[in-house]
Amino acid sequence: MAEKTVKDYIRTIVDFPHEGIMFRDVTTLFADPRGMRLCIDQLLAPYVGQQIDKIVGLEARGFIMGGAIAHQLGKGFVPVRKKGKLPGPVISEEYQLEYGEAVVEIHDDAIKKGEKVLIVDDLLATGGTAEAGIKLIERLEGEIVGCAFIIDLPELGGRERLEKLGVDIHALCEFEGG
Repeated sequence: MAEKTVKDYIRTIVDFPHEGIMFRDVTTLFADPRGMRLCIDQLLAPYVGQQIDKIVGLEARGFIMGGAIAHQLGKGFVPVRKKGKLPGPVISEEYQLEYGEAVVEIHDDAIKKGEKVLIVDDLLATGGTAEAGIKLIERLEGEIVGCAFIIDLPELGGRERLEKLGVDIHALCEFEGG
């Protein structure tokens, strides 16, 4: 029997949160110790030996992998959160959602000028959240080493969008459709 891949641990839930959506659920990946270890090891593998100062996790599932990667690499972890969730002085970035807009924030002292940053999240769809995170880090004069995702949904154009910004993208698997 072949060894399981990260993709094998991810379940699909049909019509969630809306009809016609194929929700890629990574909680089944996180719940399995082998799946979780495989995921973290593969997410950080391209960055071992590179200079990285901080791991930035995008709310909310990016916190799970980001914290584990920061621990493995012995680096600091910084959350990018939805508006109103961080207690200290913040900078904000607005971005478009399918229906409306959203805002993410980062503490204004979380990244120092010239620090090398790896951004982590579970899913790359349209790239809006990741682009907002990139803009926040660039405003703080951090340097993006790359963005690491568990899942890429290539048909939604996020990879292309982020690569146009000059950002290196690492994804562990792809799924067709949205």
